[in-house]
Amino acid sequence: MKVLQLCNKPPYPPVDGGTLAMHSITQGLLSAGCEVRVLSVETDKHPARIEALPEAYLRQTGFESVYVDLRVRPLPAAVAMLCGESYHVKRYVDTSFARRLAEILQQETFDVVHVESIFLTPYVGLIRKYTDAKVILRAHNVEHLIWRRVAQSCRHGFKRWYLKHLSLTLRAYELEHINDYDGVVCITRNDADYFRQNGCRKAVVSIPFGVEMPEVDNRAEEPCSLFHIGAMDWMPNLESVRWLIDEVWPVVHREVPSAHLYLAGRKMPERWLHSAIDGVTVLGEVPDAREFIAGKQINIVPLLSGSGIRVKIIEAMSMGKAVVTTTVGAQGIDYTDGQNLLIADSPEAFAAQIKRLADDADYCRRVGEEARRLVATQYDANRLAQRLLQFYKERIES
Repeated sequence: MKVLQLCNKPPYPPVDGGTLAMHSITQGLLSAGCEVRVLSVETDKHPARIEALPEAYLRQTGFESVYVDLRVRPLPAAVAMLCGESYHVKRYVDTSFARRLAEILQQETFDVVHVESIFLTPYVGLIRKYTDAKVILRAHNVEHLIWRRVAQSCRHGFKRWYLKHLSLTLRAYELEHINDYDGVVCITRNDADYFRQNGCRKAVVSIPFGVEMPEVDNRAEEPCSLFHIGAMDWMPNLESVRWLIDEVWPVVHREVPSAHLYLAGRKMPERWLHSAIDGVTVLGEVPDAREFIAGKQINIVPLLSGSGIRVKIIEAMSMGKAVVTTTVGAQGIDYTDGQNLLIADSPEAFAAQIKRLADDADYCRRVGEEARRLVATQYDANRLAQRLLQFYKERIES
């Protein structure tokens, strides 16, 4: 089977949750014996560094990228607002990307065009024009829900109103185009239910993010060390770290004075990089995420908004780390609270769960072991790739 994978940002190297999710699909399909061609958008925020990509990856995927200017521009944003269009989606419409996509579709024959995220779906009409391949949308999130939750937590009047507007136009776009595809692959059951309940008449399946189980060596783990890692140019991460520092950490620092918090992730705000918070080390982007995670004990993910599955939680669990998160953060993970994941939704409850792990090293280790066992049984990348391939085959046969 030959698959064209369209990505809204370069999937390699996998530096954040979105790129990890896309790269796992590429590798899973290759491992299953598929031919995979990758065409990606690249932007100022997410550049493609071809010269740094492994030769084997370039050879296997024929990776190409096309630059698209996604900078927010006041006039087009205002026009989109007045016309009731989704500016999030409209920014991805680009003549150069469309031209290269059309060329590839005319030069090669594909069985499936796999579209990563709602943002590249404006190209579905062009895809239909040049190929009979099945078009599969992989919905990483129900995007409008992220912006609706962010808007609800925003305290500033005009910004809150505009974020709500962005959410409403995104939802309108999702619903208008909900049947444009031959099939929809969601990362969580909740997201799959959203598509079904809102009029999607095409096949919808839930296939979570998968990982290749890493070797684990936690002998260098720092006792009572907490960590958060995530891209700080994603608004839900920014919101969660702000809540962590302002609301949760003062309670933790008082109740567990030996605890030390490490914050890592690209695009870390300058105000935190240069701050002096007792018991907190702000690192910004780290050269090796897995090495960073291996040296820490407890992963904390105080997510307040979002949709889909939190890839970084799955990654930490695969490395045997105990994780404390919110109900929103745990969405899409088939967890058992207190056994393989700890859930808390208020600053006091979050601090109490951290204290529970910090005070009992054996319990902390058992939670991490159970977390790793859960990932090995339900989130193995190769097993999930086989499920995706079967979904492709069913769509082709139908």
